[in-house]
Amino acid sequence: MGKFLKVAAAGAVMLGLMCGTAAYAQEVVVGLITKTEGNPFFVKMREGAQAKADELGIELRTFAGKFDGDNDSQIAAIENLIASGAKGFAIVPSDSSAIVPTIQQARDAGLLVIVLDTPLDPIDAADATFATDNRKAGMLIGQWAAGTLGDAAATAKIALLDLAVNQPTVDYLRNQGFLEGFGIDVKDPNRIGDEDDPRICGSEVTAGAPDGGRTAMETLLQKCPDINVVYAINEPAAAGGYEALKAAGRDDGSVLIVAVDGGCPGVADVKAGVIGATSQQYPLLMASMAMEAIKKFADTGEKPSATEGLDFFDTGATLVTDKPVDGVESIDTTKGTELCWG
Repeated sequence: MGKFLKVAAAGAVMLGLMCGTAAYAQEVVVGLITKTEGNPFFVKMREGAQAKADELGIELRTFAGKFDGDNDSQIAAIENLIASGAKGFAIVPSDSSAIVPTIQQARDAGLLVIVLDTPLDPIDAADATFATDNRKAGMLIGQWAAGTLGDAAATAKIALLDLAVNQPTVDYLRNQGFLEGFGIDVKDPNRIGDEDDPRICGSEVTAGAPDGGRTAMETLLQKCPDINVVYAINEPAAAGGYEALKAAGRDDGSVLIVAVDGGCPGVADVKAGVIGATSQQYPLLMASMAMEAIKKFADTGEKPSATEGLDFFDTGATLVTDKPVDGVESIDTTKGTELCWG
């Protein structure tokens, strides 16, 4: 009987240890909040975050807005994570400014907040930002477009397929970077639309989606039928823009399209000649690094640091094209396919 009691007691201790371990695992809750569910960029981001969370033994909870620009859903997600005792979260903000007060509430509650892809305004409203250098990404495709056109760049007719009316940081950084790379005076580098260069036919918002890109392109073609350069905030918007050009009989190679993302479908569009060049980002890397940083913060209280000389951690941007331009470093679509969404 005494032997049985000893075994039972040992079992109880072991059960207690197991329960304690499970309780600890459960309390390391982290979040990932993206702009939308369906965009392939955010799908890959969730995959990267989940894989890293599983590796680290932490619980990941994911949230997304109903549409690009849905700030209310992101606020609700943050409030949910605060209430659940999360240690931190990574977020791709839909509204770089409007979300800041809620971000501050989370930080005041002791959560580590890491922004991915789209910096806050101001950027230091988060504990850290892991992102593409979006201005550099824009400059790369602008330099490539100008170099491809050569002397004809001086008389280009440019359509700008932007993101949203509220101009989140990722929107103006890419747009203005493209224009600077193309050789256009952007006036205020942090604002879209105050340029007076006659080469700019106009700007329309797309919500970063194919339908939006198609509608925006249709509007701009009515205004400027001789468009020969199209900048797009991302590849889904570029694909929609191409469909509008095709419907107008302008899919004959007379229009140069550039974009940012470097996702696998986008690289395929570059290979097919739909897009001339794209700047490749690495969302899986962003998300997995964020999970590691939040776990480290939960364990040690240490917060991540920025890349030297920058106010964010630069996760890289690489130009992908099969038509390289002298002086603009790039990789081809074979290499871009190997790296896409990495």
